[in-house]
Amino acid sequence: MTGSRKFLGTGLAFPLRVTPRGGIEWASEERLVQQSIWIILSTAKGELQASPRFGCGIHDLVFANNTPSTRAQVAHQVRAALLEWEHRIDLVDLRVSEGDAPNELMIAIDYRLKASHAYGNLVYPFYLSDLGSTSRAA
Repeated sequence: MTGSRKFLGTGLAFPLRVTPRGGIEWASEERLVQQSIWIILSTAKGELQASPRFGCGIHDLVFANNTPSTRAQVAHQVRAALLEWEHRIDLVDLRVSEGDAPNELMIAIDYRLKASHAYGNLVYPFYLSDLGSTSRAA
């Protein structure tokens, strides 16, 4: 089992933090995968000049209304980004629902780590512009 966990890797913690002893904090294994998912969803396509295809297309929808159609588009963009950029997981379920605020979407991701078959989940909040989401649709 230890050998399979190395597949998940080790890298800098996100967000970048300094340890109490003055070193850089590192993340590994399951925590690194979860941070990787967060980075993929937080990065707009084209944001990184060195890798313009990296990221998730949800940021193109920031001015859309909070409707079932928008939530379906967000789910599609998240699924496509994770399939392209996070090869250490299998998506089990992906749900996009309304949050507490009219402009808030909650993206719930259930996944399985390929290396260990352990299950993980993450809820990523995504905010639409207040200008585009003045009407709350069911």
